[in-house]
Amino acid sequence: MEACGLIVEYNPFHNGHAYHIQEAKKVSNADCIIAVMSGSFLQRGEPAIIDKFHRTKAALSAGIDIVLELPYPYAVQSSDMFAKGSVHTLNEIGVSSICFGSESGDISHFTKGYVTYEEHKSTYKETLKSNLNQGLSFPEASRKAYEMIGLTTTEMDLSKPNNILGFSYIKAIFDNNLTIDPLTITRTQSGYHDQAITGAIASATSIRNKLFIDKAISTEIRDTLPSETVNQLQLYKHEATTWHKWEHYFHLVHYRVLTMSPNELAGIHGVDEGLEYRIKRTANDVTSFNEWVEKIKTKRYTWTRLQRIFAHILTNTTKADMEVAKNSSSVPYVRILGMTETGQTYLNKQKKNMKVPLVANLSRNTDSMLSIEEKASRAYYSILPAKKKRAFHRQELQPPILK
Repeated sequence: MEACGLIVEYNPFHNGHAYHIQEAKKVSNADCIIAVMSGSFLQRGEPAIIDKFHRTKAALSAGIDIVLELPYPYAVQSSDMFAKGSVHTLNEIGVSSICFGSESGDISHFTKGYVTYEEHKSTYKETLKSNLNQGLSFPEASRKAYEMIGLTTTEMDLSKPNNILGFSYIKAIFDNNLTIDPLTITRTQSGYHDQAITGAIASATSIRNKLFIDKAISTEIRDTLPSETVNQLQLYKHEATTWHKWEHYFHLVHYRVLTMSPNELAGIHGVDEGLEYRIKRTANDVTSFNEWVEKIKTKRYTWTRLQRIFAHILTNTTKADMEVAKNSSSVPYVRILGMTETGQTYLNKQKKNMKVPLVANLSRNTDSMLSIEEKASRAYYSILPAKKKRAFHRQELQPPILK
């Protein structure tokens, strides 16, 4: 059996994601579609609107055959580390291809771009370092460095989030000589960060915004979602009493900062260059998460970067914790969240070839990265009432979801 991998967050799963699955099946001719999905917290540092298990159920109903969890130390990271964890997870489970969305839908733009990048890597790195020293944010510094080496075409516009991630996937595959074919399809309609719903295919950002404004699933929202996503959103809110957003965690992360010393705060992953003093100082004057980020935000420390830092503060993820992910050549395990019958068949044939353990749950938590995952899970559910919190955390100890 041939498998195609998708790198996803499904926050929530929408019509654009369904289109991605359909097109990935066409271009890959794969028998099995495998998604590696961020867990409790996402690449931009946000808590997932509903938990990983309800998102898994929506994905399995829409054509995904296996859902894997991207470990927290890779999930809440900039594009290259996010790509490293995702690509290696899919490689360990034996995918023959990875399919991602891009502006042009032409993989040659990415493969040629990689050749250019390799030829001028030293110039890129020197320019990136210079740009960062001038106080630019990493995304802006990186974009300008790519421009310096000639990666400026419309097709390889590395200011676009999908292209940035796609190019990171290409680098992860080629840098590690993995036997995975990269494939891309053209993005459709809405942009990654579009704030408003404009049609049946809308950005996850616009859908979440509308959900939080309406506090219900309106007809406009329903039109952008498969029916099972609607069902899982409703079920989760009924069971957990809420959809998750950063403001729910403000009092927790605020308390942690107020009671941490500057040295303790400086040990948290991402807190560099004396940022601990700015975080501590502003903590005395804020009453909401958004207000806090606005007070700290600079050209260098973007909203996304700060959200990631606050996620690490909330989960007590230290610089030492992240060294394993930074220095490892692959992922230490593959955790399966759910699968269909097709996924089970594929897994039964593939697991004997795997070089890392296949993990079904957190009940035998012996890996340091799984310990970080458990902390992230406990932090995620911490805003729920006590009984709900215990019930939801028990999911982490259950077998994978079968569909």
